Amino acid sequence: MSKNGESGQALQVAEPPQSTTEETSASRAAELARLLESRRGERHIVALQDFPDPDAISCGMAYREIARRYDIEADLVYDGQISHAENRALVNLLEIPIREYEPTMALGSYSAAVFVDNQGATTHLTDLLKAAGVPTLAVVDHHDPDDVLDPIFCDVRPMGAAATMLAEYLASGALLTLEPGNEQHQRLATALMHGLHSETDGFVRARAPEYRAAAYLSRFLDADLLEKVLCVQKSRGTLRVIEHALHARTVRNGFSIAGVGFVRWADRDAIPVAADFLLTEENVHTSIVYGLLGEEDGREVVTGSLRTLSSTMQVDQFLRDALGDDLRGRPYGGGRSRAGGFEIELGFLKGDEDDPVGQELKWAMYDRRVRRKLFREAGVDELNEVCRPADDD
Repeated sequence: MSKNGESGQALQVAEPPQSTTEETSASRAAELARLLESRRGERHIVALQDFPDPDAISCGMAYREIARRYDIEADLVYDGQISHAENRALVNLLEIPIREYEPTMALGSYSAAVFVDNQGATTHLTDLLKAAGVPTLAVVDHHDPDDVLDPIFCDVRPMGAAATMLAEYLASGALLTLEPGNEQHQRLATALMHGLHSETDGFVRARAPEYRAAAYLSRFLDADLLEKVLCVQKSRGTLRVIEHALHARTVRNGFSIAGVGFVRWADRDAIPVAADFLLTEENVHTSIVYGLLGEEDGREVVTGSLRTLSSTMQVDQFLRDALGDDLRGRPYGGGRSRAGGFEIELGFLKGDEDDPVGQELKWAMYDRRVRRKLFREAGVDELNEVCRPADDD
């Protein structure tokens, strides 16, 4: 690296030593390059979580662009909904080709599956791909390790975002070299920057690897396009869920917990937005918002989001200990540093939309049960204490 002095002479400045994470990413990128070279001409499916966020979408886009270099066709697929307005704007403005799973899709036509920003536990595609005999080629994720999949290539590390890892892959030059002025590369850099921004709460919780990744991507992104994606307004449905969370919240020992009742399928992403909002209240270090969601496939689930400012809280362990496992032994909840989520399927108790009294009783039972489990894990044991609403000024 060189720097021009006042005399116009090029002064040699020592390059700072490469960080461990960059060295690891460069090594993993080279390994992935060798693997993709051996799979030329194949067709891959990139399995995103059921409700893909900007981190997942941008990483899927990155893999698709990388795969093209090896004559590999990669389809981005999810089995759920892109319900958050900002996520829809990301897909639409950047013209990202992404498909919702349909039962008529011939999954068996794919040579391999790739999982980014998840390890198979947050997508229904995992079981569908296994049933279709599609092997798992690669997993790239920044959450705590899970044992759901057995990939050929695995890069699971505690990073701020999966987008950090893909940006470091690109920066290494082993897989793909981004070119200034290349429209597709501009869109990819913009998407990855949005993934970094979203996953680190606007870089408030970013660490050195995220800042280095952002510095690299800043050379290629479209700033005007990124601004359009970030400035999408909140829907009325989202504002209603936030309002409900404010009225329903119970605050004890720095925890703010709110059950918001029945949530429309289209407003699912309002739950994490409401959790972010409750975290801004004075003397609150952890917020949890949950609601009952009726899914398009007929399932009903209690779904929730956790956000925390606590540097000592182990989010993944907290949710696993509080909520336990399903019949397959998979935890209902999980997460990473400062954020997590959970989903509990109602099974036999689903349905009865034509019985409003029964629906309300069902919600009251789950609300009480989930709230009690969460507060008990937080160290608040008395049920009569947690049923009182928060004290408002």
